[in-house]
Amino acid sequence: MTVTASRTSPPSPTAPLFGYLEESGEVRAAFHRGARGLLSPTVLTPEQAGTLAARLAGLRHVLPGVSAEQHTSAAFAEAWRRRTGATPALRAQRVRLYRLGTPAPPDPHPEGRARAVGERDHEHLVRWCRAFTADVGEDFPADDADWPGTRFAAKRFTFWETPDGTPVSMAGATPVLAGHVRVDPVYTPAPLRGRGYAGAVTAQVGRAALAAGAHTVVLFADPANPTSTALYQRLGFDPVAEFTVHDFT
Repeated sequence: MTVTASRTSPPSPTAPLFGYLEESGEVRAAFHRGARGLLSPTVLTPEQAGTLAARLAGLRHVLPGVSAEQHTSAAFAEAWRRRTGATPALRAQRVRLYRLGTPAPPDPHPEGRARAVGERDHEHLVRWCRAFTADVGEDFPADDADWPGTRFAAKRFTFWETPDGTPVSMAGATPVLAGHVRVDPVYTPAPLRGRGYAGAVTAQVGRAALAAGAHTVVLFADPANPTSTALYQRLGFDPVAEFTVHDFT
């Protein structure tokens, strides 16, 4: 839900595509695709993936790929290959979805405090978001005037500061959407890592989301990174599912 909201705001000149699968009078699955983006379905059985592939192919949609829970992604990629002759290629990078269960305090707990990011911090925030995207291989606009169009602009950010007021880590969060909040991104400059700052700011953002009325707090992490996955689980985040992307050529 939070990913869908972020991909439809600000509005695109080309409307995104939404759909749902109804069986016996009940909605069983749904999907979303941005103006030029990947297909993002909820969990599908192989039969449901085949139904969706047939429907979209019949309407002559052209898809660059699919991003979904790993079994759904594989099932739709195979169904799309059969329907269209496209060749699916699995991206090497995976992400794992985590959901906050019982929150736990960071251990170790660094000195300092959390502080909401304000207007006076904009330049600092943009600089760290640019560094974060460079670390994870994403594009970031070279012109700061394009900031409103990034996936970060609508999020609320929190800094972790040392006792002297120096920001050392940050975490962002989506607004509460139907009781859901997604933590993204979490970033600490490389020279400051390994001191507990990321854990402290992530824990604070999770607590703030629950206090603001969220009943579900989630985040995505790289399962190949043992440091971050161990950190999130120590904070009370439980693994839910792994997501993969198949590109179509």
